[in-house]
Amino acid sequence: MRFDTLEQWLEWQTVLHDKAIDLGLDRVREVADRLGIDKIAGRVIIVAGTNGKGSSVAAYENWLHRAGFSVASYTSPHLLVYNERIRHNLKLAKDQEICEAFDAVETARGETSLTYFEFGTLAALYFMQQRQPDFAILEVGLGGRLDAVNIIDADLVHLTPIGLDHQAFLGNDRESIGFEKAGVLRRGVKVVLNDVDPPQSVLGEIDRLACNCVRIGRDYHLEPREGNQFLWRSNDREYLLDNVLTGVHQMHNLAGVVAGLSLLLALDDYSPEQLRAGFHGTRVAGRLQELQSRLPCRLIVDVGHNQDAARVLSASMAELKQDGGRVVVLLGMLEDKQPDLFVEALKPAVDAWWAMTLDSERGLDAAELTQRVATQIEVEQSFERVEAALVHALSSLTNQDIMLVTGSFVTVELLLRALSNSGEFN
Repeated sequence: MRFDTLEQWLEWQTVLHDKAIDLGLDRVREVADRLGIDKIAGRVIIVAGTNGKGSSVAAYENWLHRAGFSVASYTSPHLLVYNERIRHNLKLAKDQEICEAFDAVETARGETSLTYFEFGTLAALYFMQQRQPDFAILEVGLGGRLDAVNIIDADLVHLTPIGLDHQAFLGNDRESIGFEKAGVLRRGVKVVLNDVDPPQSVLGEIDRLACNCVRIGRDYHLEPREGNQFLWRSNDREYLLDNVLTGVHQMHNLAGVVAGLSLLLALDDYSPEQLRAGFHGTRVAGRLQELQSRLPCRLIVDVGHNQDAARVLSASMAELKQDGGRVVVLLGMLEDKQPDLFVEALKPAVDAWWAMTLDSERGLDAAELTQRVATQIEVEQSFERVEAALVHALSSLTNQDIMLVTGSFVTVELLLRALSNSGEFN
């Protein structure tokens, strides 16, 4: 084995290829063929789209596991540890298991260069094929058509709402981005289209490939009810379900998963109580996640980083805000995102803005972030480190306030590490 530890493997992979992102399937297919990757599971679910992918994967994963199926999943990026990306029956893959999969990929690749994401995707597929779960759930990393995940044919494609993100790679409008996302479709495949206003490019590909598609607003419907419940309804059945995740928008994500399950399984074999209970216990780290801390305020984190995610966050904060309390946003973002559009969508629910420097390769420093959002908002405080923001929160916020930490996966990661490393805040 080339390396002894997971950390060594990951550090090496970051410099193996000359580009961090190099879209295309030729190199990945070549190595996959050498690995003998073919059928990785009984059935495969591929989740693509812009927002809601992680929540949808977690809901499928939890429900299928509770129903008695073996399930493996692959998601990206991770928050704290790489192991979060590869799971089997809800448990994170162990370091040694991932290293063994990396070693298999390294042996098979020969002189073929792979990006960090491609190497990890192949390792995840190898991991799954060795275990042959009943279901494999794969989250597309970027786009779809040229994403490494797309070497696998799905039994079900789940398309979440499509918005503007990764424009440098996918195009500058929803139609272009939609075409890239729809690249994971295959002729006749089952499709959940959980986008109330899908791009015509997506609809065109669904029609061209004669996919068996169920679409929200046409084939299934969502009706919010009191008590954080919602009614899922199709032409021939309906279920009253609990919103087990934080935020009204999660009803939408869960509704799409129910539609997907209806295509994969005979839901008549399950009682309404079983269907409802299958989602209980679903957790998604970093999505409107409330953390326990010694701060006087409620502390909520969210990895959202695009305009559509910000709109959802704005609605959620308006719902959670208490009379007399403030919503304070600690914002950190990467340089290739659009902070001005993000804050424009979020600002209706926000009372104060704090900016923080992201100590990462693509991170914006607080000063530049402040400059890039100056046309939309006024930044009240700036911090070079997240710990300084937490210290300020200790003395300036009350138990009626909400502190929302958002803007990127890196922002949330830095916050989580600060909480775990200091007894002052946790």
